[in-house]
Amino acid sequence: MRTVRFRDRAGATRTGEWTNAGIEAAGQVYDPETVEVLPPAEPTKIIAIGLNYADHAAERDSDIPDRPLLFLKTPNTVASHGDTITLPADKERVDYEAEFGVVIGEQARNVSEADAWDVVAGFTAVNDVSNRDDQDREQNWIRGKAFDGAAPMGPVVADPEDVPADASIELRVNGEVKQSSSRAEFIFSVPELVAEITTYMTLEPGDVISTGTPAGVGPLSDGDHVAIEIEGVGTLEHDVAQG
Repeated sequence: MRTVRFRDRAGATRTGEWTNAGIEAAGQVYDPETVEVLPPAEPTKIIAIGLNYADHAAERDSDIPDRPLLFLKTPNTVASHGDTITLPADKERVDYEAEFGVVIGEQARNVSEADAWDVVAGFTAVNDVSNRDDQDREQNWIRGKAFDGAAPMGPVVADPEDVPADASIELRVNGEVKQSSSRAEFIFSVPELVAEITTYMTLEPGDVISTGTPAGVGPLSDGDHVAIEIEGVGTLEHDVAQG
């Protein structure tokens, strides 16, 4: 099942299932083009993972980490399927980063790897939009990673059993494939990430773990159209405008 949050023409916020027929909710079928698709979750925080693919570590000229590298993206970064993301003004390079998102289903603290799946509600797609100008100058990456709209996500939360363990992940910019990989290429698995994160902080329902990006990251430009397709989840699409 792929659960979607949306706002109908009357302005009502609804939850439905995105099927081949459209969005099914309360006995009706909605055309996705005629509703406003909302972010699939309302996270209190997004815990993002750095360098969770060996090929991306190589392209960033970095060593493979011996434990997950964690950083935060704040709620203001959340954007939705169909949105237009405004890039920070006067920056030389702002990159796309396709990521496999894990949506938390219940409050979680000190969760073992063996119990990690019990707190996972499902999966979504995330674009970890990254302002490299400032990221490369600061330690905490606030300017680099936490500007408004820096985490488009969606369009759905897919049930874990519907997403293959080796689900493909592909990012296209204006129809051209830029990133192509699989969740099977993770350095740290979802259970390892849940266990590590909840050792230090409480995860709340709706929080998202953005599990890192594969090789192929590159710059965004004014007018670009980005599509991130994850097998079993669907395709997150958004546009880009220069600030």
